[in-house]
Amino acid sequence: MSVIKYESAVRGPLIDGTKDYHQITEDILKPIETTPSKLWKIGFTIAVLLLIFGVYSVYREVTYGIGEWNINKTIGWGWDITNFVWWVGIGHAGTLISAILLLFRQGWRTGVNRAAEAMTIFAVICAGQFPIFHMGRVWMAFFVMPYPNTRGPLWVNFTSPLLWDVFAISTYFTVSLLFWYSGLLPDFATIRDRAKIKWRKRFYGVAAFGWTGSTKHWQRFESLSLVLAGLSTPLVLSVHTIVSFDFATSVIPGWHTTIFPPYFVAGAVFSGFAMVQSLMIITRKVLNLQEYITMEHIEVMNKVIVLTGSIVGIAYITELFMAWYSQNPYEGYAFYYSRANLFSPYGWSYWGMMACNVISPQIFWFRKLRRNLTVTFFMSVLINVGMWFERFVIIVTSLYRDYLPSSWSYYYSPSTWEIGFYLGTFGLFFTCFFLFAKWFPVIAIAEVKSILKKSGNKYKNEELRHELENDSIEEFTKKFSHH
Repeated sequence: MSVIKYESAVRGPLIDGTKDYHQITEDILKPIETTPSKLWKIGFTIAVLLLIFGVYSVYREVTYGIGEWNINKTIGWGWDITNFVWWVGIGHAGTLISAILLLFRQGWRTGVNRAAEAMTIFAVICAGQFPIFHMGRVWMAFFVMPYPNTRGPLWVNFTSPLLWDVFAISTYFTVSLLFWYSGLLPDFATIRDRAKIKWRKRFYGVAAFGWTGSTKHWQRFESLSLVLAGLSTPLVLSVHTIVSFDFATSVIPGWHTTIFPPYFVAGAVFSGFAMVQSLMIITRKVLNLQEYITMEHIEVMNKVIVLTGSIVGIAYITELFMAWYSQNPYEGYAFYYSRANLFSPYGWSYWGMMACNVISPQIFWFRKLRRNLTVTFFMSVLINVGMWFERFVIIVTSLYRDYLPSSWSYYYSPSTWEIGFYLGTFGLFFTCFFLFAKWFPVIAIAEVKSILKKSGNKYKNEELRHELENDSIEEFTKKFSHH
């Protein structure tokens, strides 16, 4: 049977129901062409309120100084840099789903890549704010950019990993934005052609850049997609590698380790896929897209989560092993007293990290749990809580016990305005995502249509029936010839 020979018989359909090309267009564009649902309005209102609180928190910090945050002489990096690294990690899954899986011709990416790409852009926007406001004098932020200036020989330090953060994240953001927008062009043209209101036709017409769907346009579109995918693939690995250098190139115990680059990348993909799961489960319910974001998509992403979670677990154990094997007393103190000791001031955060990131994802070895929506949503949230704990553990537990006991900080807790800034970035993220879901297609229409006859439920069933009929005829012929 060709179905079993060339495509796994157990691989479920990526498009449920008896869909045709026209029905796909109707279903995906329905949220754009109709008034927002009640759930959309409630979610958007909450997101805007969080954003307003975040704006006020930032206003307090800029007006009254960085003393509004509870960072001190020992813990100079608190919640702000924790949240910076966390948001950069969230942005990793989008480009991985879009770029690497495109190069490997994975059909299951088509249902989730558009929303994942948008998530990447919004997450990087949220991440970029933290280092800027951490400067205190935010009006001096342009000092980090290398450009000819009137300050004489004063240039940025090109050997600083903080400067390479600026280069890496700005490049990542630019390429991700181009990838996301170029993929939208065919869908913008579809909305333009269906629009009945003049301003809508004009708006989407300008956004579509004159797309006509000609053969030449499709050839250029596919060439551009491959070029951007080729550029994005090394960026997926390089961005969080460079972010890890903020820690790994220092001599602070618990930071000075060569395992950080691959460990940070695996952790970023881990948390990014968990956030995609959270968004996709909500989106498929609110926008009624259950037939396009199927259980097959959710199960495959859960497989990636259990893989990357296991890699992160190996990294944690490797850190503990090296702290013991090196016999360095400072490394041993950082890991075995400050972190792994449940009774130390921050032991709760280390074991919370281990429980959320290493132990809990192992339930996805069971197929029934991988395909359970409630379990998946709960786990996706739990994993991102655990990944936040990881960044908090790395930063705070390595800083609160300095070499001099006189400078020890016995406990660090964030101020109201630090928490407000973090909540404000959630507000910004979800405000952007809700607006995206209302005005842009959450699923790539053209790409879903491209896999319909290969992975659509209707066509898979027809093909399987034909194969079974052919096999029955062959078996009957063999029996007849035998007799």
